[in-house]
Amino acid sequence: MGNKSVQKKKYIVEKAREVFCKNGYRKVTMKDIVDACDISRGGLYLYFPDTRSLFEAVLQEEHSDKEILVTVCEDGLTPGEMLLAYLEAQKKVILKQDSLVAATFEYLFEQKDIVKTAREEAVIGLEKLITEGVNAEWMVCENPKVAARNITYVLDGLRISAQVDELTEEEINQEIEYILGTLGLAVE
Repeated sequence: MGNKSVQKKKYIVEKAREVFCKNGYRKVTMKDIVDACDISRGGLYLYFPDTRSLFEAVLQEEHSDKEILVTVCEDGLTPGEMLLAYLEAQKKVILKQDSLVAATFEYLFEQKDIVKTAREEAVIGLEKLITEGVNAEWMVCENPKVAARNITYVLDGLRISAQVDELTEEEINQEIEYILGTLGLAVE
């Protein structure tokens, strides 16, 4: 794919993200994307065969939980600092105003295997981090796997609540502090 084609595809994905943020996943049609991009239907179909593949391209541009965890773990921090950095990165995603949360959940309800795999990957990463924290005596936790799974559930709930209930940063900070407190970590 030439540079011009790469730029065109990137433009389509950016415009599609705006449309999905505004309308969700289920309501968006290829015509909506054509209108937003101001291109021909045939031009769009050169890059994407349907809204599903287009939405998947949009999701690939977003940072995943796994990518956030990998980035945080590469910074040479203590396990407690890594967990705090991970939760802070998640807070930024939660507070994002142009969120794909509604569209993503609509999509994920249709793709349950993808959700399960993504959550399992996040739990494995967090469980490893918590286990390292316990072994280094930075954290206290009897069951790191359950704690990791609970953190992923809380973050999912916060993403939804931030959109529906318009949570403030202070409210999200309270939830993050509670998570850290359950692991014996204090936020200064």
